[in-house]
Amino acid sequence: MPASAYILTALVSYLLGSIPTGFLVGKARGIDIRRIGSGNIGATNVFRTFGTVAGVAVLLTDALKGFLAVALVAWLCWKTYGTVGGTFTREWLEIDAGLAAVLGHNYTCWLHFKGGKGIATSAGVLLALVPYSLLIIFAIWILVLGLTRYVSLASICASFSLPFATWLTGRSSTLILITSAMTVLAIYKHKSNIQRLFNGTETRIGIKKAAPTPDTPKAAS
Repeated sequence: MPASAYILTALVSYLLGSIPTGFLVGKARGIDIRRIGSGNIGATNVFRTFGTVAGVAVLLTDALKGFLAVALVAWLCWKTYGTVGGTFTREWLEIDAGLAAVLGHNYTCWLHFKGGKGIATSAGVLLALVPYSLLIIFAIWILVLGLTRYVSLASICASFSLPFATWLTGRSSTLILITSAMTVLAIYKHKSNIQRLFNGTETRIGIKKAAPTPDTPKAAS
């Protein structure tokens, strides 16, 4: 398979992942989500700022970006360039698409390469790549969230368990390595949350905040 297949897959997947859903939802309401709450454009901050409907919509859309990158973009490139190289080549094409979509969300070119934390988009990628592993880490996410009400801590714990879940479900060493890289990236993107958790200033889900206005300044992190 020519290198152009990987380049095209990565480019299209990056652009798909780079769509700043949370930012666009905020802009539609006249508010820059980057100046509200945590300043993050992801579903959690949208949920806290605009409510359940907006938060769920952003969550599902961000997850869909990752799923479509692997299940559609990589598949189309594979069908276009042929199956030379067998399943190993197709697996790498899907990995290429998934990583590019997550990087697109985390470092979107539309917002000066500053984006979200990539949890929802990663979940979409994992749904296409390793669905059974996703079920395991989702159960861990639910458990930690239920016990602590910290979305960030639940996401960190679920991310940390991902390579182990991939190994437990019998996936290839390549996917174990790739999910390990996704874990490192996800935890790195939560570094500010980790600091707030240690400081005791991280927000728990269910704590209501004042309704935002267009002139509301960004909270200190």
